[in-house]
Amino acid sequence: MAEKSKTVAALLCFFLGSLGIHRFYLGKIGTGILQIVLLVLGSILLVFGIGAFLYGILGLWVLIDFILILTGSLKAK
Repeated sequence: MAEKSKTVAALLCFFLGSLGIHRFYLGKIGTGILQIVLLVLGSILLVFGIGAFLYGILGLWVLIDFILILTGSLKAK
């Protein structure tokens, strides 16, 4: 497998982070799917007010991922 670019991962996280695309790029398929599920559930449950909480969790997760990618702590499998 070719070496994954830290810059590409950071850009994917910044622009498409809530979709988990950066996680798929890094080979972390399970957590990428989990991020998509949080986004979809948040969208569905937004009517009940719970969705905003799920969006907050997802946003915090993406921010932490972004920082971890920039520091080199989150690497490809």
